[in-house]
Amino acid sequence: MTTHASQQAAHTTPATPATPVTPAAPAAAPGAGAPDGGKALYGGKGTRRITVRDIAAAKERGEKWPMLTAYDAMTASVFDEAGIPVMLVGDSMGNCHLGYESTVPVTMDEITILSAAVVRGTRRALIVGDLPFGAYQEGPVQALRSATRLVKEAGVGAVKLEGGERSADQIELLVRSGIPVMAHIGLTPQSVNAYGGYPVQGRGEEAAAQLLRDAKAVQDAGAFAVVLELVPAELAAEVTRSLHVPTVGIGAGAECDAQVLVWTDMAGLTGGRVPRFVKQYAQLRQTLGDAARSFADEVVGGTYPAPEHAFR
Repeated sequence: MTTHASQQAAHTTPATPATPVTPAAPAAAPGAGAPDGGKALYGGKGTRRITVRDIAAAKERGEKWPMLTAYDAMTASVFDEAGIPVMLVGDSMGNCHLGYESTVPVTMDEITILSAAVVRGTRRALIVGDLPFGAYQEGPVQALRSATRLVKEAGVGAVKLEGGERSADQIELLVRSGIPVMAHIGLTPQSVNAYGGYPVQGRGEEAAAQLLRDAKAVQDAGAFAVVLELVPAELAAEVTRSLHVPTVGIGAGAECDAQVLVWTDMAGLTGGRVPRFVKQYAQLRQTLGDAARSFADEVVGGTYPAPEHAFR
């Protein structure tokens, strides 16, 4: 998925009187029942890991759910305690964690190490590990080798890979081998060099038809969910209605079954411009900067450490 640093340009028939009407049941409050009881994903109090079966059940219930990226144990533990049901150890780590200009340089070693950290920092969330560029493009066998490493060495519960029809064979083999797959279509940032940037995908009749074909192809191959990135809202809604597996939107409007953001964008840690689809729910860059300056000022001024911070 793209981050702000890599995507500057992205901008009923009435009842008859003789028929008694049964009142609708009140909506369940967030967290009213955990996946253990077949209820809400977000805020649930279950003690076991969320699985792809829980994700499928949420689609059947019409429940929307949130997903965030995570790249380390401490941040992941905060999100886990907050009830975030699915976390993606995304190759977006390249932009917002490792200092790369795009997701392309991210390696299997880096994804594996950080995925293992996120797994260790969580108890309930389903952890999805991204397959980076070059880890599955050769074909199904390479994809299986890479995905198996993430499952065995990092302990992830699922993997994600980019591409629609072109990645269907890889998805099919992984699923047949027992590895759940989240597909990713629309804007696929690993193809930045081919796109020449980060343009919105699916505009125009032909492009929209291809996106629908891609969505059906990855579903038919066995993907348990499909990320739709930078897709016009009406098209994303059409894809969501046409699939029996959930869609996860990022810059794809409000009708997707779930929404995902890169956590550093969501929390206001990344600086400068952010994509149009990002809403910042905090300003951590300013908060951390203020804390660092206060610490430095006290050290220079001789007020830290104070007597209560010393040992006797």
